[in-house]
Amino acid sequence: MDEKEIQSFLIISSVVLFMLIITMISLFLLFKKRKNALILKNEFAEKHFEQEISKTKIEIREETFRNISWELHDNIGQLITLAKIQLQNNSSVEDVKETLNKCIKELRVLSKLINPDALKNMSLDQAVTQEIDRFNRLNFIEAKLSIKGSQIKIDNKIEIVFFRILQEFFSNTIKHAKATHLDIILDYQTDMLTIIAKDNGLGFDLNEQNHSGIGLSNIKNRAKLVNANATILSEPNKGTELTITYKL
Repeated sequence: MDEKEIQSFLIISSVVLFMLIITMISLFLLFKKRKNALILKNEFAEKHFEQEISKTKIEIREETFRNISWELHDNIGQLITLAKIQLQNNSSVEDVKETLNKCIKELRVLSKLINPDALKNMSLDQAVTQEIDRFNRLNFIEAKLSIKGSQIKIDNKIEIVFFRILQEFFSNTIKHAKATHLDIILDYQTDMLTIIAKDNGLGFDLNEQNHSGIGLSNIKNRAKLVNANATILSEPNKGTELTITYKL
């Protein structure tokens, strides 16, 4: 190989090496840019998630305080009035004591609801059980909870979202659906949690555009927030059924 060929080879090699270096630097910068974008996206998603969780907790607390105000007026207020009437009518001491004991019992239940850490320290089935017991105790509706399988520990933030979704469904069932029965199923499987809530109320036409009363889109968005799927089935005069599926 003569000197001219060597020079040509060195020039070509240098150009190839230079192009290779430029390509590697470009790929590195592109990777770094995408990595930073992904980090920002994840940080934004995490921040959005935490904001939604905080918002959900506030909504649960607001709903709880509304429930407490109703119970104070409709339940405990009536018991105190009854005790007053019993005293005025010279009823037996035992009757008055029984009425006051019921009142104290109801106040103790309410005191647990007021505790800000109450929901945090409860599992999903305990929180739902508490709601169901309240509905039955106050004769709002005939409600039943069934738990299938062995309970599996789920992140508390995810349980909070599920509980809020159920609260929205319960609220619609009691206030708008005019239902007399409410059935809830928590089905714990090996790799799946299925939550079913069903009432026998008025129902609605799924083909209609406006379902603001039940907050259909809101329920689906909340489920999507924790990578769950929510579906609602309903027909006029045939009740409404909510199903939430979550892969464990």
